[in-house]
Amino acid sequence: MSEGIADDTATRVFADHRELLFSVVYNMLGSVADTEDVLQDAWLAWASRGGAAGEVENPRAYLVRIAVNTALSRQAAISRRRETYVGPWLPEPLVARADVDDAAERTEAVSMALLVVLETLTPLERAVFVLHEVFGYAHTEIAPILDRSPAAIRQLAHRAREHVHARRPRYQADPKVQRQATERFLQAALGADLEALMEILAPDVTLWTDGGGKSRATAALRPIQGAGKVARAIAGTAARRPMDLDVVYRTVNGDPSAVLFDQDAPFAVMVLDLDADGHRVRGVYAVTNPDKLTHIDEDQQGEGDG
Repeated sequence: MSEGIADDTATRVFADHRELLFSVVYNMLGSVADTEDVLQDAWLAWASRGGAAGEVENPRAYLVRIAVNTALSRQAAISRRRETYVGPWLPEPLVARADVDDAAERTEAVSMALLVVLETLTPLERAVFVLHEVFGYAHTEIAPILDRSPAAIRQLAHRAREHVHARRPRYQADPKVQRQATERFLQAALGADLEALMEILAPDVTLWTDGGGKSRATAALRPIQGAGKVARAIAGTAARRPMDLDVVYRTVNGDPSAVLFDQDAPFAVMVLDLDADGHRVRGVYAVTNPDKLTHIDEDQQGEGDG
């Protein structure tokens, strides 16, 4: 096989697996920029092995192993960076385009609420949870990826599953209910309507506002808990917001959510976590850090949503 043909084949094989690699690594790291860096390293490792020439027997397994272990090797640096982060850190939101069907989006979308819970796991526990619970890898398949025994993987999986399920009950809100709740919440929040907010917020609701110290919106330095405190914080912020925000409803990390635009620039992404019956909001995730909104392009503003 000539070098040019080998390069073309290597590129095609990597492209065939890129979506899977992105989803796995993003769910491990919660950062698009860090995920792209990991995928670049995975590509370089793949190209250097000349996988297209047949030197790699199972390209999918090889690429997943390289990507997962590269992500793990970056965890220490990522953790140090987050120690100096101003205010709560939230995952970078993945916003679906308006012209793409939900079915065509990443099929293994992990909700913002679950990603926040995954932040409390150890890196190894998170890797095992993502591979096993999200992507369906068997323990015996994960073992060689992480250079651990199947018994060690089962123990990590058990700890991770128990930890996650204690903090995040297993249910999925109906998309129509989620959209309706988001619309009601935004109407109350942008109108600084304390009474309406108290009706939709669960008593134990928590508000996370990720501005990274760079947002034009006021962001709390710690999560705020309790319906009264959250309602007052939201109403107070609404009074200081830009006057002409456009609200666009999009799928964010697999859930119907809202993207707010100040003219043509993304201003915030709002994601709600509902209780089991879908009637109350138990979690509000507001990402206003402009660095985490740069990948939201003007085309996603759409027409007629706000």
